[in-house]
Amino acid sequence: MLKIKSLSPLLAPLALAGAISIGDIAAHSFVPQLQNTVTASAEPTAQEKIDLIAKNKGQIGNGDQLRRYFFGDLEPLAVQPGGAGMVVNLYNKANDVTFSYCATYDVVVAVKKGRVPVFPANEVK
Repeated sequence: MLKIKSLSPLLAPLALAGAISIGDIAAHSFVPQLQNTVTASAEPTAQEKIDLIAKNKGQIGNGDQLRRYFFGDLEPLAVQPGGAGMVVNLYNKANDVTFSYCATYDVVVAVKKGRVPVFPANEVK
């Protein structure tokens, strides 16, 4: 004949875990200070984005910043010698700004207001 052990040693930890979970949910429902709240910061303006790219120009990887901020809004104007070989001048029509971008190092090397087909050689080196 099989002997069945008592289930009470298994039920006690389960009941305790359930009580803690329910108590935690109830505490967070009635005491809003215990809740983790995340506030989204305001989206930077187009001029703030341009200023940030200009401030970070020459730093490897800021081309990603350019693509993220102006996705789909950049029109290629020209290719010229500079950077690590050649750079592409990209024009943003909405903000009337031209960026000179080196794809080899994923870096913006120059930023100017207006439509600039060719930057001076000393700016895009």
